[in-house]
Amino acid sequence: MEGQSTTDRRGSETRGRIARHLVGRERELELALAAVGAGRDLVLEGPPGTSKTTMLKAITEEWGIPLFFVEGNADLTAAKLVGHHNPARVLKEDYSADTFVPGPLALAMENGGFLYIEEFNRAPEDTLNTLLTAMADRRIEVPRVGLITAAPTFRVIASMNPFDNVGTTRLSTSVSDRLNRIVVGYQDAEAEAGIVRLRSRLVGRLGDRIVGDAVAVTRATRSHPDVRQGSSVRGAIDCALITDELSALRDLADPDDDRYPETFFDAMVVSLSGRIHLDEAAETTAERVLREIWEDRFVLEPARAEPG
Repeated sequence: MEGQSTTDRRGSETRGRIARHLVGRERELELALAAVGAGRDLVLEGPPGTSKTTMLKAITEEWGIPLFFVEGNADLTAAKLVGHHNPARVLKEDYSADTFVPGPLALAMENGGFLYIEEFNRAPEDTLNTLLTAMADRRIEVPRVGLITAAPTFRVIASMNPFDNVGTTRLSTSVSDRLNRIVVGYQDAEAEAGIVRLRSRLVGRLGDRIVGDAVAVTRATRSHPDVRQGSSVRGAIDCALITDELSALRDLADPDDDRYPETFFDAMVVSLSGRIHLDEAAETTAERVLREIWEDRFVLEPARAEPG
């Protein structure tokens, strides 16, 4: 963002260039640009595979600033986030600024980048509290190093999955009070079909059918009563690609071929069975759930469409 005029940075032309990297995310992109353009930190709340990372990559690439990734988990300590002194050098040289190995927080502050913490609410509370001063004052004090002041484009961006409460912690009021929030849900069917078509590059009659079926069954996993969390669009992309490869192996080139439905089901199980998370009370398996969804798509829907 440095070196750009306020008008250029905020203009629709810039937004249009960033939007070319995304499908069906115009509103969320506009909100994110407004938040980070205003100098605010942000949490993106939504299930996996909803273009959160893609959106941040597109923004930082357009603005020419680095994006630092951190995975939130129980092992993320304050030292891993901020940085640490190299033990071997400390033994030889004692503590100094030269022995300090900056972590992603220090690097993001010094370089004016975005610190992107995925699965934010999986990180320990004391680690997240390390961010408070960085977010509030745009600087941190590191023992035996001194003051690290953030460059103007530094932002803290977090992401959380609202459907996953296993191994997560509740954010403290101090942390959540410093974050603006954008809910990023699944795209509509048309947008997801556009993503699958773009990523799989499938064309022709067979390609069109594969894309449509892959999107339909993947979206159905999100509303099945026995599924706690369904698959993201990544599952639909893999389902389409595997169906296409399996069709080639079986010399299947016509979407009306009687072998197509079972071929699609085989690819569907491979691509989606590991991506859906069943409800704890459900007395079934992922394969049974997928068979039900397949039957709805390939048996019941065609039967309902028949005359009479």
